[in-house]
Amino acid sequence: MSKHIPLYLSSEQRAELEQVVKSGNAAARVQNRARILRLTDRSQGDFRKDAQIAKVLLCTQGTVLTIRHRFLKDGMQAALFEKPRPGAVPKITGDIEAQITVLACSDPPEGHARWTVRLLRERVIELGLVDEISVPTIWERLKKTPSSPGKSKPGASANRPPST
Repeated sequence: MSKHIPLYLSSEQRAELEQVVKSGNAAARVQNRARILRLTDRSQGDFRKDAQIAKVLLCTQGTVLTIRHRFLKDGMQAALFEKPRPGAVPKITGDIEAQITVLACSDPPEGHARWTVRLLRERVIELGLVDEISVPTIWERLKKTPSSPGKSKPGASANRPPST
């Protein structure tokens, strides 16, 4: 097991952590990490074991240990906030999604009774909106919208207000 390394906060750091907790504007996870750092601090003469802090804050001892080590190694920002997670940049932006929805709500191509997801995929690539896109991706985007491609009449919403 690793050796316990004590944590000493400066008065400015303590004030910053208090502000994070008192303001209530930060995410719950960030507030809990700030509480862990405040309770782990030995500069005020208090000594609490990781198990006591974990019990009070309803987390695990591992969490307390991890937050303290992050603070000691990389500083307060690293202890409070997570690193950005890697991932592919989305191919479909809100603008492209809107264009796909408009296309799905338009009249189908000549010789087809309605738009299919495969037809939409071909047309989106043909129009140059994206270089490559899968059928399930198109389907997922359309699933989010209240559109109804292929139903009786094209339109953005299946729930139309009654005409007077």
